[in-house]
Amino acid sequence: MPGIINVRDSVFIPETELTWRFSRSSGPGGQHVNTSSTAAELSFDVLNSPSLPEPLRARALERLAGRLVHGVLSIRAEEHRSQLRNREAAKARLSAVLSDAIAPPPKKRIPKKMPRGINERRLENKRRRSDVKRGRSSRWG
Repeated sequence: MPGIINVRDSVFIPETELTWRFSRSSGPGGQHVNTSSTAAELSFDVLNSPSLPEPLRARALERLAGRLVHGVLSIRAEEHRSQLRNREAAKARLSAVLSDAIAPPPKKRIPKKMPRGINERRLENKRRRSDVKRGRSSRWG
């Protein structure tokens, strides 16, 4: 769908919530780069978005705290020579960043008991290595 960005299974962001700014791209490109506003900067207000449910918004605000300015997430794309392709790249990056930010926390790792044989083999190898080094330090007859 052209007017909606799919973030996760049940989370969609309408393009009406996005703010675009365009400017000239940096880098080589000759006269084209000096005259065309092909770089796209996408802004999305995470703090005030009605599309994000409250628990997901809180999780996103916490995880993206270092990237937000007054609750707004900005993404800049300028890797393509075309403004349209830069817009698509910025939307894809926004979707990926938000998807990671609202993902559920990973399951807590449950530590397992170490098998007895593993520990015994480790200690035996340490003893063997110790004997080798002790044998090197003794005087030659």
